[in-house]
Order: sequence, then structure tokens, then C-alpha cells
Amino acid sequence: MDENGRGAWLERAWSFLDERSRLMFAEREDGRTLNEIGQVHGVTRERVRQILLKTEQHLLVTADLMAPDWREHLTELTTRPAVTTKSLADVLGVDGHVTIGAYARAAGFVHPRVWGRDLNGWWAAGSGDLERRLREIAERAPLRAGELSDVAKAAGVSESVPLESLFGGERSPLVQGADDSWLRRRARGRDACYLWLLQRGEPCRAEELATATGVSTAHAVREALRRDDRFVQVRPEGTWALVEWSLPEVTPYANAVEALVAVVRESGPISKDILFSRVAERYPVTAWRMQQCLLSDQIGTTADGLIDLVERGAVPNEESEPPKPDTMAVDPQGNVYGIRLKVDKDVLRGSGILVSSWITWSLGLRRAPMSRTFALPGEAGPLILRRGTSGAQISSLRLYAQAQRMTIGCDIAVLLRADDSTADVRHACEEGTCPARYPDYCPVG
Repeated sequence: MDENGRGAWLERAWSFLDERSRLMFAEREDGRTLNEIGQVHGVTRERVRQILLKTEQHLLVTADLMAPDWREHLTELTTRPAVTTKSLADVLGVDGHVTIGAYARAAGFVHPRVWGRDLNGWWAAGSGDLERRLREIAERAPLRAGELSDVAKAAGVSESVPLESLFGGERSPLVQGADDSWLRRRARGRDACYLWLLQRGEPCRAEELATATGVSTAHAVREALRRDDRFVQVRPEGTWALVEWSLPEVTPYANAVEALVAVVRESGPISKDILFSRVAERYPVTAWRMQQCLLSDQIGTTADGLIDLVERGAVPNEESEPPKPDTMAVDPQGNVYGIRLKVDKDVLRGSGILVSSWITWSLGLRRAPMSRTFALPGEAGPLILRRGTSGAQISSLRLYAQAQRMTIGCDIAVLLRADDSTADVRHACEEGTCPARYPDYCPVG
């Protein structure tokens, strides 16, 4: 390419075109459709397509004759995840020209796709490389204010890429926090709590976290942090800390049941109100959770209504019959029980599935911990139904969902036979509504 007249060939190639061809080409590069251009110039969309194709061929042939190394110069930029139209124009030696897109496409560049949309004004050797790197950045979240650019640099994304604009889009996996931090969209509350604790450097209560991070309630904070293995609740204070901190062991109890049993063992027969009060002093937990713990097979009730240990003669407690949910059924003979579930991320991840305790109550599993094993055909292993102090659970259904090609949103039916302890797991979607077979299906309402 002539260094003294860089880009002059492009202007000459453009000047050889007639006025109508130049206008149509500029309109197309501006985003207008073939129909729209045809209406302006009084021709059909097919005629517009033919003119544009001929125009682009002329530009490329002329460039190959006058500047045969232009492709090599543009190809040097393909090592970057994305470059701007201006960067391409600089390599071609022009201040900017409507034909830059044609040369970019001919050199193998495309508009990168980010969060399902083309990023106009930018070019890349592959449509998905930039988004892949952006997702690598997102996987490092949460990010404190000022960390985004450093993480992006490590991921090979240049400073010229508009990171804040891209991550600020509605389809981005990240959202910006109030303090210019970047949080995962689906875990924004927990990520905000994590960064706030990291900055504070010491445990604090859920109420304080809710106020500092904007999470709706302290209860919502507690429920969210319990499901996140980055956090730990410090007992007996009930404050929340980060697992990565070195914290002294402040309680000998692994869970609420252990704390409740310890109090009963020390005090002897005790009223429920006093028991709950003493347990809360040692191991802060809600009265609702302690009520669940009374279903433990270690705890019972004496003849005079006090709480004591089963090993000392107390009668084990049994819950009253829970209401039967619409998703569960039993045949008239009381032998075959059915459970209908929706396949979700927990099912596909292999987690145990929480279900209504009506099923365990009906099958006689009325104390905790109690379980029953049901044999399944094939090599996937048995299905286990458990009754714990906090509810009922079915063991993982992932293998059965995978074997029957289920996806998120599919209906799955679990049939349990009480007489021979066998089970069956079936794909239960109605015809025409299965997300796996009809991915575009969307129920009305």
C-alpha cells in the first residue's frame, strides 16, 4: 500500500461509481432494508440487491488492482476480540468512509454478537469471541468499583471496548450496584452483601446488611445467604460473615436439632416456651424452625405435656396431616402415590427435590429422620424419599430426566408403589406442550 497516498485508491474506486449506486450503497450501510431503498428509487428490492452486489464487487476488484495488500493490513487486526470501524479505517489510511464495511466483510470481519444482538460499529473475526470474553469477565463477579477494567485487561479485552455500556444492557449477566460495583444479575443481593462484608471486614447482622445493600428485608437476607456457600452465620450472635475469614468456633452445635436436644438433656422435662427461649440464647433460630425440630426422633412429649428425650420415655411427636397439594395423588386403594413436578435447574443439576410432607405423612414417615427406598428399573439406582425435620425430599431425578430427554419446564411424574416399594419416573408433558419437543411453545396466560 502506497504510504504517500494511503487511502487514495478507495476514493478513486468510489468515484468510478454512478450517483445512484453510491446513494443505494450508503443507504444500505445506514441500515435501511432493500424494500425501503427500492421505494426511494422506484425499483424492486431484487433490482436493489443486484445493484448493491455489483457495487460491492466493483469496490473489491478496484481495491485488489490499486492496493493489493489491503486485505493483509486488515487481517492483522483479527487477533483482537473486536475493533471499531475507525480502527479499520486507520489501517486503510482514510479518515472514515461509507465503504469500510464492505472491505471489512471481504476480509472476514463480522459484527460481534453480544447478548443476542449485533454490536454495530464494531468488527471481529468471529461473532462470538467478544461475548465469550465478556462472560469470562462476568464469571469473576462480583467486582468492586474500579476492578472491571483490570479484569477485562486480563481477559484480553482492550480499553477501547465500551464495557460499561455492554454490561449495562438489559440482557447482560451483570448489573451495576449503587457503589459502581458490578453484581451478577441473578445474585445481585447476595453479591452486594458479599462486597459489603468484604469492605467492612467483620460480621454483621442481617438487618444491617439489608439496610446497607437495599435488599428488601432482613428475612430475605438470611434466606439468601443460607443458600450461598460464601457465607456463614456466626453463632450464638446470629451475625453473618464470609467463609474465607478465619473465625473462631463459637458454638458446639452443627444445627438447631443438636442445640435443642442439648438443652433438653441438661434441663430435663421442660415446657415448650422455656425450651425455645433457652435454645435461642445458645443458637439463634426462629420459633418455626424449632417447632420443626420437635419432629426429631430424639424428642418427644411426656404425659403432662412437657418436652423431653425419647430415650427417657417421652412419646415421639408426630405432625398432624398436612394438606394434600394438587400436584400429588393416591389411588383409591391407597397403594400407588403420584407426584407431579416441573423440571428446573435443581432437577438437572442433580439436587435433591423438596416436596410436600403430605407424601411422607401418608406413607407413615411421620418423624425425622426417616426414609424409604423405592427400587427403579434399569441401572440408575433406587429412589429415596426422606422425611427431615424441615420437610420432605426426593433423591436426585437428574439421570431419569436426562434419559428421557427432558429440559427445563418439562413435567415429570414420579409413581411410588407402597406394596412392593418400587417406583417409576415418567416424562409427563401433554402433547404439543413439551418444551423439549416444542421449544417455541408458550402457554397462554
